[in-house]
Amino acid sequence: MKSIEVDLSDCKLCDVCVAACPAVFRINDAGYIEVAELDEYPDAEVEDAIKNCPADCIRWADS
Repeated sequence: MKSIEVDLSDCKLCDVCVAACPAVFRINDAGYIEVAELDEYPDAEVEDAIKNCPADCIRWADS
């Protein structure tokens, strides 16, 4: 099963991922990007978030 990793040390909190795929990405109460735990992720929207991330800190991972 595929999952999503965000390298928070590189994340610029630009909200590009949230705008591209709000069903998966959000900013939590601590002010960091959080990935929703879903059984299945919307591939096209996640790919758009990965492609447009200026910090290149989002990637697919095998769980």
